[in-house]
Amino acid sequence: MKISVENTSQTVESVSLAQVMVLSIDEDQAGQRLDNFLIARLKGVPRSKIYNVIRKGEVRVNKGRIKPEYKLVAGDSVRVPPIRTAEAGTEAKASNQMMALLAKSVLFEDDGLLVINKPPGLAVHGGSGITLGLIETLRQMRPDAKHLELVHRLDRDTSGCIMIAKKRSYLRHLQAALREKSAGAGGITKVYQALVNGDWSKRTHQVNAPLLKTEVAGGERVVRVHPEGKPSLTEFKVLRRFDGFSLIEARPITGRTHQIRVHAQYAGHSLVGDEKYGNDDVNEVMRGQGIKRLFLHASALSFYLPESEELTHVDAPLPPDLSIPLSKLSAI
Repeated sequence: MKISVENTSQTVESVSLAQVMVLSIDEDQAGQRLDNFLIARLKGVPRSKIYNVIRKGEVRVNKGRIKPEYKLVAGDSVRVPPIRTAEAGTEAKASNQMMALLAKSVLFEDDGLLVINKPPGLAVHGGSGITLGLIETLRQMRPDAKHLELVHRLDRDTSGCIMIAKKRSYLRHLQAALREKSAGAGGITKVYQALVNGDWSKRTHQVNAPLLKTEVAGGERVVRVHPEGKPSLTEFKVLRRFDGFSLIEARPITGRTHQIRVHAQYAGHSLVGDEKYGNDDVNEVMRGQGIKRLFLHASALSFYLPESEELTHVDAPLPPDLSIPLSKLSAI
């Protein structure tokens, strides 16, 4: 990565965040999201500030405005405005309890990849109002691992399998694989379990409906089925039926924000515990039964590692906060 400073003759070694920087992306940085790239490099800058300057258009890629989720390409030129750094030593520190929990939550590891059974309630990365997420905690746990990056994301309340690349080559390989439809086609298969309201129809094996993401007052993201949305497909299968509920398996073929939740709602069966798209009255009743968060769990991943012809499969059982109340429901 090359760094230049606008309107100054200073060398790279003396560059300060008080000046405009222009970062040139090389092959090693290619494939990362813009927000992750900046968060990893602008040490001491609050994450909320980084997202703010991106939204305002103060960060430019190839002289144009850009979104935080933009995937960097080799040769891109990233302009970073002057940013005030936080005081030294103010970075949030992960608790020993959280680090111990994550150490016990490793489902798979090799030289280039970690698969973690993410606990519910833990954001995958810091952001607005969140000082420390999964990726920041893992970086503190493994200071010698210089290239830890999220391969994909899970909502904060969703538990289960999540991939973290330890090498840039793995990050590029796996993110390219995510664009494939399934592991059988050389891609990645993601499997979720969810508890939904009502008796899921035997005839509903998939929901193919475009999804449009919008922001409402306060910056909250809302996704809905809309003809102008992006093509979105989820496959569904009933695992067990209960009195008033169905435990389903969901396989998102595309990877849209809140896809499983909105497609299930569109099919007439919102997820239990879903405060955004669910049934408030049912959620209140189920909290009394012990289900106190979104009943959505990333239960399995299937993928091919770089230069391997053998399919790797990773499972994560339902955590106790979901499995115990589920066992108390009346099966039919």
